[in-house]
Amino acid sequence: MIFETHAHYDDEAFDDDRDSLLKSLYSEGIEYVVNVGASITTTVKTLELMKQYPFVYGAVGVHPSETAELNEENFKWLSESALLPKVVAIGEIGLDYYWDTPERTIQKEWFYRQMELAKELKLPAIIHSRDAAADTLTMIQSTDLKQTGGVIHCFSYGKEMAKSYLDMGFYLGIGGVVTFKNAKKLKEVVEYAPMEQLVLETDCPYLAPEPNRGKRNSSLNLIYVAKEIAKLKGISHEEVIAITEMNAKKMYGLSR
Repeated sequence: MIFETHAHYDDEAFDDDRDSLLKSLYSEGIEYVVNVGASITTTVKTLELMKQYPFVYGAVGVHPSETAELNEENFKWLSESALLPKVVAIGEIGLDYYWDTPERTIQKEWFYRQMELAKELKLPAIIHSRDAAADTLTMIQSTDLKQTGGVIHCFSYGKEMAKSYLDMGFYLGIGGVVTFKNAKKLKEVVEYAPMEQLVLETDCPYLAPEPNRGKRNSSLNLIYVAKEIAKLKGISHEEVIAITEMNAKKMYGLSR
């Protein structure tokens, strides 16, 4: 069955039908969902979803664009929350230079602190990197994050950068963008990367794949991602689903 490695079901886009949608996933072939925190507030909501739904696991962390909210007090809470049994990762964390705020020194400080937390707790990290390829890679290498590994979420760089992460044992998160006609670079990365280091994700409610591009995304659309990967790899989409499920369970420590 499909393993959804990166969702944001806490988002207000799901306020009208969150419960019915989540309860429908298993019958549609979705076995696991990891809901990913992006701020203190969304991490709180992630913990609530974890308690409510047996198949929902969580990642706790603060997205680079929200790092200005971090201080010692709420970072302590974040660290304690990461000890909960169904928390499987630290994330999403990283660097985002697309926007001017918060300033890069703040983003880097809390990226470093959250990577250190991942290493301390031996949890994989979910990495967000936008327009910050060189700095993200340098910080990951200098922090020796390959100790715990993780996933480069919504991978958006080229084959050379992919090789750097694959060589360190990281997974690449592949979502709806791979179905876009203009996603040549990502398609090349998927063709190049070993299947054993790819995982499926939506980043829902964002980045819905073709044929639903521009609409609210959900885990129900992962079948389109699997079929596109299958086409690029020359295998069946059933194989893609089986291999990526195994990869995700291994990455998140759920294979035991």
